[in-house]
Amino acid sequence: MTIQKDREGNEKKHLHKFADFATSRTRVLEIGCGEGRLTWQYARETRSTIAIDIDADSLRVATIDRPSDLENKAHFSLAKSEQLPFSKESFDMAILAWSF
Repeated sequence: MTIQKDREGNEKKHLHKFADFATSRTRVLEIGCGEGRLTWQYARETRSTIAIDIDADSLRVATIDRPSDLENKAHFSLAKSEQLPFSKESFDMAILAWSF
């Protein structure tokens, strides 16, 4: 798969069109976060974000690349979507994009 850049910001525009992150109380679960490319486009507006992926190397990159102002807000976990290690009703919203 070739990495593509979204220089016009269409992905962020459409994400915010369908998901309301405006409330500071929103707890988000992102499934298949990879290296955090999508995470950085919305996480500042959430109360907290837990982003999971099955690729430990991608999570390592995401953790290293995480902006310093998101250290207490965006967290990464090695997990499968079929076996979430979280209690029921821990999130207000789940995001799944570009995952297979």
